[in-house]
Amino acid sequence: MKLSQLKDTHRKPKRRKRVGRGPGSKMGKTSCRGHKGDKSRSGYKRRGGKEGGQLPLFQKLPHRGFSNKQFATPIFSINLDRIDAYFEDGEVVNKETLMEKGFPMRRMKGGFKVLGNGELTKKVVIEANKYSKNAIVKLEKQGIEFKRI
Repeated sequence: MKLSQLKDTHRKPKRRKRVGRGPGSKMGKTSCRGHKGDKSRSGYKRRGGKEGGQLPLFQKLPHRGFSNKQFATPIFSINLDRIDAYFEDGEVVNKETLMEKGFPMRRMKGGFKVLGNGELTKKVVIEANKYSKNAIVKLEKQGIEFKRI
């Protein structure tokens, strides 16, 4: 292979369609929009779900049941290995200290829950709203002090 034999295999970028530039461009006058109607006007947006006179799909589907999700209070969950990574011996793990470390606690109205994934090697005091069964077993086994708020 020689430098003189190389070919440019890349396509040139497609040029922007210039509309409304006179009859000689074949895209003048109505600017490829046809005549009249909503779609020919500036600022028109096609609304999703509309089916042009036909009953929209979301109205055909059944609306049944009740979801309790809107009333659920969001709970922040943290694993033991993350507590181990962010905290030192003798520190207190609570809502305030987690916020200082940069955890998104202010969005969690239901407090926080400690989950039992990983190992906790440091002696810390944990003050949480909830604990998983696995976390309680691990904390009691290692003799780490924890309180339920």
